Amino acid sequence: MSKSVAAASGHALWAKMPKANAELFALTYGSLVTELIRDYDSIEEINEQLEKMGYSIGVRCVDEFLAKSEQHGMTVPTCQNLKDTAEVVAKTGFRMFLGISCDVTMAPDGNAFSLFMYENPLALFVELPKTNDMPTAAGGATKKWEDLKYSNLYCGILRGSLEQINLRVSCEYIRDVLQGEEVNEIRVTLREVLQDGAGDDYKEE
Repeated sequence: MSKSVAAASGHALWAKMPKANAELFALTYGSLVTELIRDYDSIEEINEQLEKMGYSIGVRCVDEFLAKSEQHGMTVPTCQNLKDTAEVVAKTGFRMFLGISCDVTMAPDGNAFSLFMYENPLALFVELPKTNDMPTAAGGATKKWEDLKYSNLYCGILRGSLEQINLRVSCEYIRDVLQGEEVNEIRVTLREVLQDGAGDDYKEE
């Protein structure tokens, strides 16, 4: 699927999706992250819980994506390789569910890609403290704000949704605007094709 077709599909689906209030969406997610910070002693556990929650969402996203596409008479072409998949995720999936699109850069070997988000609905109104230490429960280990992957939910969503189309991937939040970076970057790496028939471009030589 070309970038233009993927983008047009994303805009069309977004126009037909029911909309949630952006401020409420961001504040609700912020409350969730705050609760995890209170409940877990290590920053790794917080990041892991966000990823797990995202995974649970992601495994349902593909069915929703295909159902809405069919309902509105839109055909999603079969992706022939990881690059096609990345374009659909970035231009159609993100637009349909969040109203934003991402830029995509493929790794030279074709087995990984980066998504660049210049907007992040989850981080609306969010500013992490300048001091590095997080408050902890009595006796808890010191936690560092710089290690928090605030929007790690995305990584789980990507992992869960791609697994539903037989692609086992790992996802990592590489850069975060909340940590002073200019853009949000998520790296997605293909680890395994879960069954035959996904196309020769996916298969390891």
